[in-house]
Amino acid sequence: METTTVKAALKPAARRSALLGAMFLMATSAIGPGFITQTTAFTVQLGAAFAFAILVSILVDIAIQTNVWRIIGVSGLRAQELGNKVLPGVGWFLAGLVFLGGIVFNIGNIGGTGLGTNAMMGVDPKIGGAVSAVVAILIFLSKRAGVALDRIVVILGALMILMTLYVAIVSAPPLGEALKNTIMPEKVDFLIITTLIGGTIGGYITYAGAHRMLDTGVTGVENVKQITQSSIVGILVTCVMRILLFLAIFGVVAGGVTLTGNNLAASAFQAAAGDIGMRVFGVILWAASITSVIGAAYTSVSFVTKSTTTDRTRNLITVGFIAFCTVAYVLIGQAPQQLLIFAGAFNGLILPVGFGVLLWVAWRRRDLMQGYVYPKGLLVIGVVAWLLTLFLGYSSVTTLGKLWA
Repeated sequence: METTTVKAALKPAARRSALLGAMFLMATSAIGPGFITQTTAFTVQLGAAFAFAILVSILVDIAIQTNVWRIIGVSGLRAQELGNKVLPGVGWFLAGLVFLGGIVFNIGNIGGTGLGTNAMMGVDPKIGGAVSAVVAILIFLSKRAGVALDRIVVILGALMILMTLYVAIVSAPPLGEALKNTIMPEKVDFLIITTLIGGTIGGYITYAGAHRMLDTGVTGVENVKQITQSSIVGILVTCVMRILLFLAIFGVVAGGVTLTGNNLAASAFQAAAGDIGMRVFGVILWAASITSVIGAAYTSVSFVTKSTTTDRTRNLITVGFIAFCTVAYVLIGQAPQQLLIFAGAFNGLILPVGFGVLLWVAWRRRDLMQGYVYPKGLLVIGVVAWLLTLFLGYSSVTTLGKLWA
């Protein structure tokens, strides 16, 4: 990746392209294979009532991401740098948690690429995962890695949305029932909500777009408006994909189809649109997974390197990160579906730590915010979301063992 200094000198057109990449990096990280797997498994379990969990995750996402982008963007500092300035060592503690969570999640992401290639072409998941990891590695070995990253996540993100829209229309879900349960759910499961939030907001995902934004040079008080607009666009992309995927799966479940096997999502897409649906699912899952592999690697490494780290060094560390996760995936042999759900719950435990540090900066450290007077309303919304993540994190700790039952 280009260093922050280089990015600050980008021409307007190049900067807009990189900023668009930051928005889609946030969105595609949030709608990775973990979310696809979780959405299918939990829709089978809860049916229409899962719409409420989707709504909660979207509201929490809005509250968290608008604050994260604003705080990191205005300060011009990465999350771990802010943490170390608040209290020496806190930033590196957060970096360690995110990096460890990134490893766990990326093993699942690579597993997702394997499931995707299996659905597309019948390739053995481990072989498909390994080949996909090589593709991600080649991106970071490219001489223009930053440009390649931005373009790929935008193209694949748009492709995922269009193909999921097609399946959502074909599956013909009962929209009235889904809408009713969005507001008045027949059943509420806090472990499921915790896992969903962790898989779509927690861990590295919280910072993927914001850290990439720093590389665009769009930072400081003078860019508050653009920072806010960018975070909103990224959130909207994420919301659209979440809703469409839920509706696509719910249409199949509501139709009375019983989904079984190790790849419930593939079965759902096949039930909705036949063999074409299976191939479409493979493309969606692979696209979601490969962009999440890229996002997890990029963001995790951004937590353990400095802004002064050279492009070559950062890219080589990123390549090593992906390679390690690939070897772990091949050796572990853990069912990707179970691993992805566990990773979401684990990342849900990390979320309150980093987000709490950022809110403290916004509230008490105006010196780090370049004198910016942080909006009280936005801070209150952030605190409410943070308190919810504390409760959900506690729920996850006490019931995490259920995921392995």
